[in-house]
Amino acid sequence: MSFLYPLGLLGLIGIPILIIIYIIKSKYTEQTVSSTYLWTLSERFLKRKNPISRLTGIISLVLQILAIALISLAIAHPIITVPDLADEYCFILDASGSMNMTSGDKTRFERGKERIAEIIDDSVDGSIYSLVYVGNTTNAVFEQISDKEQAKLLLTETEPVYNAADFTDAIGMAQGYFDKNSGMQTYLVTDKSYQNHENVTVINVAGSENNYGISGVTYTVKDNRLTVNGQVTSYQKDASLGVELYVDDGAEAKANGTIVARAGVPTAFQLTCAIGKFSSLKVSVSNADALAYDNEYVIFDVTSESSYDTLLVSDTPFFLQSALETLMNARLDVVSTKAYAGQSGYGLYVFDCFTPEALPKDGTVWLVNPTQSVSESGFSVQGEVSLEAAEKLVLEESSSSTMTKLTADMAREDVYVMKYVKCGLYRNFTTVYSYNRNPVLFAGTNGYGNREVVFAFDLHDSNLPVLFDYAVIMRNLIEYSFPEVVERTDYYCGDTVDINVPANCESIRIDSPNENVSYLNTDNATCTLKLDEVGVYTVTMTVGSSQRSFNIYASMPEEERIPTLVETEICLLGNATDGGFDGVFDPLMILFIALAVIFLADWGVYCYEKYQLR
Repeated sequence: MSFLYPLGLLGLIGIPILIIIYIIKSKYTEQTVSSTYLWTLSERFLKRKNPISRLTGIISLVLQILAIALISLAIAHPIITVPDLADEYCFILDASGSMNMTSGDKTRFERGKERIAEIIDDSVDGSIYSLVYVGNTTNAVFEQISDKEQAKLLLTETEPVYNAADFTDAIGMAQGYFDKNSGMQTYLVTDKSYQNHENVTVINVAGSENNYGISGVTYTVKDNRLTVNGQVTSYQKDASLGVELYVDDGAEAKANGTIVARAGVPTAFQLTCAIGKFSSLKVSVSNADALAYDNEYVIFDVTSESSYDTLLVSDTPFFLQSALETLMNARLDVVSTKAYAGQSGYGLYVFDCFTPEALPKDGTVWLVNPTQSVSESGFSVQGEVSLEAAEKLVLEESSSSTMTKLTADMAREDVYVMKYVKCGLYRNFTTVYSYNRNPVLFAGTNGYGNREVVFAFDLHDSNLPVLFDYAVIMRNLIEYSFPEVVERTDYYCGDTVDINVPANCESIRIDSPNENVSYLNTDNATCTLKLDEVGVYTVTMTVGSSQRSFNIYASMPEEERIPTLVETEICLLGNATDGGFDGVFDPLMILFIALAVIFLADWGVYCYEKYQLR
């Protein structure tokens, strides 16, 4: 036995002091009675009826001595060591999306936390505990702590997520604990079944919950009629499911149907309604189930809100003007090179055989046959190269996503030029055409973070404008210059979304489904958003003095919708041993209970003396 506060034993000095008080205190008390004869009779009566009266003083003394001893021990806080009874516990808690399934009034995650708390409560005092949380990331909530209440408090603060969980890092952390103590008891609290689990005790909190989900929703609009196709699945058993279509946040379904779905088999459905244009559509299952997060699927109709207004600076604008007017449904202003005076407010600036002193900062820039180097352009003009005869340009081969977009649908016709401008690149550009390894048509971003396209040759000195590929290339370059803010609006939770940053964008605010607010970096042409919640994300862009909002829907990953999932194995390498260590027994509560009993007994003796013996 040891004492947490040994100085508390100094309270035992009170025992001899109490004994001295009992020795020196008066044995007699004066009492007024009506008659000596009556008092004598009273004493005889009390002696006959109460033989224990002689012991009451001694009993009271003993009880008070015990009280002083127990108070001193309680202050000293004794700790009793129990050999080889304590253990080290490691809990791996699955917080993946399927742990949100509800049975009764509790989710699987809540049941899992209760099981962990029960194991902690039942363990010997002095045991140590670690909790590895597996959600969007894997991290140790606490490591090797011995305070049960602190461990349970930290446990209650954990919450489930919505995407799939990877247990690789968690097993690595548990393996590290196991290597240090092969007697450690490891528990995996999950809703997945494992065929093999060596050195790991799997606590499966899954039940027989019913779950339904919608996936793979697509739509077409033709002749003012909206057709929506998708799949609905009943994961646990055969079911007759109601499917409803809502358009533009309408309170009433525009179309509905009943689908007979076999257990675990995705069943196709189709809903149609007379609508030619919409902002959003939602397909939902009307049946109630254990997991609400996969009961609907939302798609938004996103169109680019970037400014398409274009300024063409050229003295011979025919080829470029014709292409831009045909392919762009926006205002096109054409000015001569002499009339250009640093105009602003356009989404696209096209400089044909003319290079401004400074690049515009508020839009995409096209430079056709640049005549001189310009600051922040990302390249330098090293001079014009004249060719003896028309030479064919080389269409570069690359599997990059940018190159794929820039060359989409091209017939790959031969392009010839009579001369070109030799350019030196000092920023990262994607080269589409080159000659003698010199970039001739390339695209990228300039020093202001705006997209930039460079034709390092005069269109009038090439055959490009008369080719079929000319219209295709111009269309691809326009789409590159004015990309959709997001490529699509429907994703899975856990996906990463590429967001195209429009020119002059000052901020991008993200409002998550759970009303968490964050901001993205707008320094580059693209930024990324990790989707960690199920529901609708709102992307709000501040461009100049205006704001533009876009919506993204993240649905529950399909692997997390299955009520019971069987995995192959989860193991810790090595041979398990007993590995127990000394536990701790804390008798403080017992001391308090004994002290309360002694005080009660002493009070009873006092009352007996006061009201029965006198």
